[in-house]
Amino acid sequence: MPGRHIVKTYIKNGIYHIYNRGVEKRNIFLNAQDYHVFLQYLKEALSNPKSIPINKTIFTLKGGTFKGIRKLPKNFYSNITLLAYCLMPNHFHLLIQQTNERDIKLFMQSIITRYSMYFNKNHNRVGGLFQNHYKASLVMEEPYLLHLSRYIHLNPTTYTKDIIGAYSSYADYLGNRHTQWIHAEFILSYFQNNKLLYLKNINTYKDFVESYRDNDDERLGSLILEETS
Repeated sequence: MPGRHIVKTYIKNGIYHIYNRGVEKRNIFLNAQDYHVFLQYLKEALSNPKSIPINKTIFTLKGGTFKGIRKLPKNFYSNITLLAYCLMPNHFHLLIQQTNERDIKLFMQSIITRYSMYFNKNHNRVGGLFQNHYKASLVMEEPYLLHLSRYIHLNPTTYTKDIIGAYSSYADYLGNRHTQWIHAEFILSYFQNNKLLYLKNINTYKDFVESYRDNDDERLGSLILEETS
């Protein structure tokens, strides 16, 4: 029987919590460069193609040296909206919305393949980098969406007190950074004009993440996706 979240439900305009970790729980980010390369791949995949500079580079092909334009990676600007993310030493979380039914599958294949090739070459290793297939959970209700973003942004507390400076989208949510390919406004809109009546005394997203008292593990259940075994 396939594992939970291996057989995925794909729907148009669906919002998903995506999770994957290193094979045998090994680290997939060993240094700052690794984190930056993964983020660069996200940027290239999610940015407006018109904003990506096309530069001619010198490269070798079949024994000859040429100056030309390398083949650009696949772009998902019109198909994938990144709502939140967090990169941890041995796993990552993405909260994304897709346009068409199979956009997530193509997007994840592209990102994981590119990063695995980079990592193996840069760290002199062979074989699969990630454990099985990525896991995806469809988010159907507003409270779960908000609490998933909170859970994702609190993930770095397991290794640092500085969650604003962690490799996540939290700084964008607080207005400390403005990354064009991260769409924090989608979730932040819920915190405007006191829309969230069930979150008493919570006026800002920062309060929700850092001060709200709740057990996200119990509330979110299988939407968290992480495995303990």
